[in-house]
Amino acid sequence: MKAIMVMFDSLNRHMLPPYGCDWIHAPNFERLAERAITFNRSYVGSMPCMPARRELHTGRYNFLHRSWGPLEPFDDSAPAILNDRGVYSHLITDHCHYWEDGAGATYHNRYSSAEFVRGQEGDLWKAHVDPPAPPVVPRGFNKQLTEPDSMQVQDWINRSYMDTPEKQSQHRVFDLALEFLDTNSEADDWFLQVETFDPHEPFFTHSKYEDLYPHDYAGLLFDWPAYSRVTEPPKQVEHARLKYASLVSMCDEQLGRVLDTMDQQDLWNDTMLIVCTDHGFLLGEHDWWGKAVMPWYDHLANTPLFIWDPRSGCRGETRESLVQIIDLPATLLEYFGVPCPASMQGRPLRSTLENDTPVREAALFGAFGGHVNCTDGRYVYMRGHVTEDNTPLYDYTLMPTHMRSLFAPRELQQWDKFSGFSFLKGCDVMKIPTRTPKINLSDDNPFGRGKRATLLFDVQADPGQTTPLDDPKIESLMIELMIREMARNECPEEQYERLGLPSPKRTGSGHSDDVLEMPSQQEITNACLLQTPAGQASTEHAGNGFPKMPFQKIGWEAEATVSGVSFPDNLRLRPGYAFSQKEEAPSET
Repeated sequence: MKAIMVMFDSLNRHMLPPYGCDWIHAPNFERLAERAITFNRSYVGSMPCMPARRELHTGRYNFLHRSWGPLEPFDDSAPAILNDRGVYSHLITDHCHYWEDGAGATYHNRYSSAEFVRGQEGDLWKAHVDPPAPPVVPRGFNKQLTEPDSMQVQDWINRSYMDTPEKQSQHRVFDLALEFLDTNSEADDWFLQVETFDPHEPFFTHSKYEDLYPHDYAGLLFDWPAYSRVTEPPKQVEHARLKYASLVSMCDEQLGRVLDTMDQQDLWNDTMLIVCTDHGFLLGEHDWWGKAVMPWYDHLANTPLFIWDPRSGCRGETRESLVQIIDLPATLLEYFGVPCPASMQGRPLRSTLENDTPVREAALFGAFGGHVNCTDGRYVYMRGHVTEDNTPLYDYTLMPTHMRSLFAPRELQQWDKFSGFSFLKGCDVMKIPTRTPKINLSDDNPFGRGKRATLLFDVQADPGQTTPLDDPKIESLMIELMIREMARNECPEEQYERLGLPSPKRTGSGHSDDVLEMPSQQEITNACLLQTPAGQASTEHAGNGFPKMPFQKIGWEAEATVSGVSFPDNLRLRPGYAFSQKEEAPSET
């Protein structure tokens, strides 16, 4: 038995042909959809990059317990479990977060072997002591910078060593992947994880791919939008979107190289293939760029997922069951005949692949200290914090690191010892108080306003999430699902207080439903927010950035052509997608 995972970063579901996009050049994703099962309701869990990868190892949510960080000493790791059972695991990646403080050298060392390719984003790779400023649009948070920041300068240095597509980090990752497949063509019992940082920003590629998307733009290079509200003019927005599209087309070409090798080596008979991503990236939808600083809309959270399982042979079909990243390690373990550890909450997807058997009633997703989100596949409920300062909030960890730094001494001067979660395996951990930046607490700016918003959407009727609901019955049902899933994850008690939710009682340890006593229906009803003044204010702005994007008139649903638009309307992919500021559709008369 063999397995390959191809993982992209920030790959937008709604910009792939198998999910309805009709203008992105990605024939190999179409080819993949013909050979595999395509999941329509695949959702993220813990966000963003490294929290998602921690889930790939552990098969359980972590965003309720700690921020971005390494694997913990008590974590179970699927690659390490495979190693122990005689399955060789190999990681190939250009994802530079793996070798930063926030990963702590804990992820790649769980594999039998690993290879790194340097140079993505602002990776501290090539050394130029006194470099010139790059000719790019500064990407400062909330647009406050007037010059490129240090990461942009380093990235420009890195790019100078990648003057052809073959020298780009992504291409070299897939070179190594094909090398592994060639070297081990006669071997059995292995798992290969091929990971590229693309199409994560910056959207750097070459004319081979950019020429697929000709457009009129003469300004400074703009392929690295700040995580902020959209204020740029239409042609600049179009430029960034098409740079992203160019990078998706490069990703598609590299995926095709893997598919070609599977054809040539006849790997389809005995090799599982998983193609996935960690999350999406907003390119103007809801008047935002990026991720994390706004609510986790479905453009970010509802991700592309394709799986081929040679045991069932099911292909060219779609599945509607609600699945998540936490299910992927469980699926791999089951495929190799290895039992899942008790701490793993993800479920193997074998039966889902065969006949769409559901594995869960509801799914949680979010980032530490932000919204807690819950979906049942139809409704998405986003619960913002109700306390003024977003407290109480604690990191539970034995590995106190941030993304690119250690915890500062001042952060470690007050903490308590804690041992109350069953997945800690008897360890005491540090319970460290966490503070939220003031910009994320104020209703006077879109960052704080979006973070505090509590929102409810019907994503079947409104997949673009342009029209929030305020139905108390649906909100009550979603709160109940949310509390139950939080309790199954052994959510810290203070999270319920931060979110204004009643907490369930425990009659024992662990995450079994047998030890949970849910709040009363009256307590759940009392926690509903959507019809309160704060809830009505959230419904009105829907978490969107402001001011509104200065776009020309956009197209209506199902309209064949769009006039007066200077960029592809990538939301006009299936009924319901639209920008947050769309006008009323014209009447037929």
